[in-house]
Amino acid sequence: MMTSQQIVDSLIRRRSAERVGLTDSPWGDTIAAWIQQGYPTRMEPKEVGDTRWSPEDGRWVDVEVAGEYEEPVPAWEHFGYDLVGVGPWFDVMPWRDYDELISETGEWDIRRNGAGAALKYWKHKSGTPEHIDFLMTSRAVWERDFRPHLTQLDLARVDIAQTRKNFGKMAGQHRWTYYGHMFVWELMRQSMGDVTMYESLLLDPAWIHDYNRVYTDLYKALFIHTFEQVGLPDGVWLYEDLGYKNGLFASPKVLRELIFPYYAEMIDLFHSYDLPVVLHTCGSVAAAMPLILDVGFDALNPMERKAKDNDPFVFADTYGDRIAFIGGLDARVFETNDKDTIQREVTNYIEGMKARGAHLVFASDHSISPNTHYDSYRYALDVYRKHMAY
Repeated sequence: MMTSQQIVDSLIRRRSAERVGLTDSPWGDTIAAWIQQGYPTRMEPKEVGDTRWSPEDGRWVDVEVAGEYEEPVPAWEHFGYDLVGVGPWFDVMPWRDYDELISETGEWDIRRNGAGAALKYWKHKSGTPEHIDFLMTSRAVWERDFRPHLTQLDLARVDIAQTRKNFGKMAGQHRWTYYGHMFVWELMRQSMGDVTMYESLLLDPAWIHDYNRVYTDLYKALFIHTFEQVGLPDGVWLYEDLGYKNGLFASPKVLRELIFPYYAEMIDLFHSYDLPVVLHTCGSVAAAMPLILDVGFDALNPMERKAKDNDPFVFADTYGDRIAFIGGLDARVFETNDKDTIQREVTNYIEGMKARGAHLVFASDHSISPNTHYDSYRYALDVYRKHMAY
């Protein structure tokens, strides 16, 4: 019998596997809600400097007093997921270790990050931040206030000790472990904001190239350092939301010229270590599929079903010999909390992808929200297990 690691490795490398893989990403507030519905917890010893789970909202907060704290059993362990992320999350903001609280209420806070961007976050539930204010509004500002902080390699930008700890926890678990990180597209949005970013893609492409050049060099150095100090995972994920419901945020031409050459560099680096690379991109990505394939991504996630032309069956028919698929089940199916609907849709999706010869890791097309009941999700996994064999 193949291990989880062997299953996923075979699927992502488009080889034969015994079964469809399994993964997903319940939100923190989903887990908090599920605990009230029977999801298991356990006590874990914590030291000052660690993080502990907050039962009020499912967030992770700093430990101020050493002791034992209740926390959920990890989802990968409880549900038997085949993939587990083990870090590293680099501090790639120009001003390292910078986090300024600008204002807050009981429900949200506004914080300025190390790229000078002020973002508004919910305190007690998951969601994307609201853009408030940005300082990096021109190439001159970038070159004067931010670029110099990134051109001298600072290896303290990666927490080797924590990454090594995460990596070590998976020893002997036989899961497919991966390092994951957002890259230049998401980083630009968090640094200069959408307005400056989109205008500059057209009006100052030289700045975009310079920004991406600086960050690609930094990422390559930090990943190589992590590989040398911690070890090699089984693969790498890049998190880059390139689309929205109705299409790509930028034309394929702009992406081809300004963004994807830097993806190709990172993929070439990872492939030189024999590490497959997964692209996570929400929104409509159909128009970008030729680019995604040309630069060598090995798997695509999550194929958001609400988005235009994101049909996993079409993707499998058209591109299934060149890329693997992670996700693709409409998360709203889980949210119906209706067993007949869940049974029908999970069965049709898995069997449809198998019939097309797709190399599939079963998961939702986004994340699992608190609208999904714990028993509904467990039932969905029961259906998955009935149909998982190739």
